[in-house]
Amino acid sequence: MHIRQDDIVQVIAGEDRGVRGKVLKVQPKNGKVVVEGVNRVYKHMKRSQKNPQGGRLSKEMAVDISNVMLVDPNSDKPTRVGVRVLKDGSRERYSKRGGASLGAVSAIRKETGKRK
Repeated sequence: MHIRQDDIVQVIAGEDRGVRGKVLKVQPKNGKVVVEGVNRVYKHMKRSQKNPQGGRLSKEMAVDISNVMLVDPNSDKPTRVGVRVLKDGSRERYSKRGGASLGAVSAIRKETGKRK
């Protein structure tokens, strides 16, 4: 998955199309992400010691990863994400729109020269 926790993404499909938010959680097995302020639902809570008031709690539900795009930090527009291999053998994510680096994907083991 090319999207990670704490990335800023924009929703490109669905009810919340056009909304931007920070990725709170990534679920790689399901292919879903939880984005701050997107796909909100009400959960009805019974009164308890943890929640003495009870009532309706608003929370974010997961969105399919194909319905969000990463926002390019330079151009502030949605972009696709690629992975490139650097000269030292490490890999990094990069923005296909502007070519800016988005952080390392995997480091190299010093003793073997292979990726972790």
